[in-house]
Amino acid sequence: MYLKFRNIAISGGVAVGKNTLLDNLKPYLKPHGWRFTSGGRILRDFTKEYIQPLAKLVPDDFHNKLDKRTTDLMEDGKYVIEAWLAGFMTRERNDTLRVLLMCGNDALRIDRVVNRDRISINEAKEFIKDREEGNFVEWKRIYGNYNFFDPKYYHLVIDTYSSGPHETVGIVLDLLGYKNGKDEKSLTKEKHLVK
Repeated sequence: MYLKFRNIAISGGVAVGKNTLLDNLKPYLKPHGWRFTSGGRILRDFTKEYIQPLAKLVPDDFHNKLDKRTTDLMEDGKYVIEAWLAGFMTRERNDTLRVLLMCGNDALRIDRVVNRDRISINEAKEFIKDREEGNFVEWKRIYGNYNFFDPKYYHLVIDTYSSGPHETVGIVLDLLGYKNGKDEKSLTKEKHLVK
């Protein structure tokens, strides 16, 4: 199957729908040999903290190894990687569809964290604030003074407040060139056969 990109990098902060998009892409792409991974899962395994660990819990060297692993996985193609900085780390790769997810409604993000992690509303507010502020301070120290979620690094920026899970996966698949399990070249051939 020919698609416009060989990989997909999904980025965004806390509770914006990164894992949901990753999971929703699986039924479409897994049958075509695509593989899926999460930078957060690797980080959680390393830190033994299973609720979105802070970046400062691991040494700089680990961040560098994680970044290298992310880009190395994409060399063979057909990889979907979900991680806060996946899009930023792959910004030089023309073969990777970079998707930034955001949520324009903080109350919805808080609700997602409350339900996902079974914590109170106040704990969820503090959790989001601590994770995002702490991680960005650490990443700026390691990588430089970047706006890691600057839209210029991404092909798509999707607000998951106004775009539901099914619409979001549809937008990504459309830009990828995926049409009902067939790529655009296959659809073009079929149109010519019908005539």
